[in-house]
Amino acid sequence: MISIRNVSKYYGDFRVLDDCTTDVRQGEVIVVCGPSGSGKSTLIKCVNGLEPFQRGEIVVDGVSVGDSKTKLPTLRARLGMVFQNFELFPHMTVTANLTIAQTKVLGRSADAARAKALTLLERVDLTAHADKFPGELSGGQQQRVAIARALCMDPICMLFDEPTSALDPEMINEVLDVMVGLAREGMTMMVVTHEMGFARNVAHRVVFMDQGRIVEDAATEAFFGTPRSERAQQFLSKILHH
Repeated sequence: MISIRNVSKYYGDFRVLDDCTTDVRQGEVIVVCGPSGSGKSTLIKCVNGLEPFQRGEIVVDGVSVGDSKTKLPTLRARLGMVFQNFELFPHMTVTANLTIAQTKVLGRSADAARAKALTLLERVDLTAHADKFPGELSGGQQQRVAIARALCMDPICMLFDEPTSALDPEMINEVLDVMVGLAREGMTMMVVTHEMGFARNVAHRVVFMDQGRIVEDAATEAFFGTPRSERAQQFLSKILHH
């Protein structure tokens, strides 16, 4: 579904991504983890062209992201993206947030878009909040709206960029529960997160990054059992003991 080959990205002389290579197969859940500033969020944003890259190639379902002929808005319509800070339109109701892209990008009728929105709000247990504005919801509820909004576009893959890092601890599980449900339904997912419990229970593979490089790319059981790199061992010893 996603092929990342020898991708490098620079800000001036600073190399944010350094020769990164990995794949995400259809139906796989991949967790990307590592210390802050390791390039995790940059890598996932490169997948749907939100960040340009200078070297290498990313191909999503046969479409080359870096090709100048590629229509990125069309590609992004097929990739659900959930951000750290929700990115909902504050002046629109929850339902309007879920229907606008369906009508403007996919060309769905207003009735069809609303029906789809209400179905997905029920799925994330937010039907009662359909006519509220984002500011009237908790952080966890807003993030569940953001997930429902992405699903409204019938994506071939879901990208999550630290979806729980802006949430209070009590709200994290309600978002993770929705993500676990998606994974178990077979949704292809690439997830940047520090939630190691989620990684351990749901991910097929873990990609560990440090200083812009993919240091380790291993099956979940192997990564948590016997990580090959000393850097990954250090990271796990700190994050799992607190």
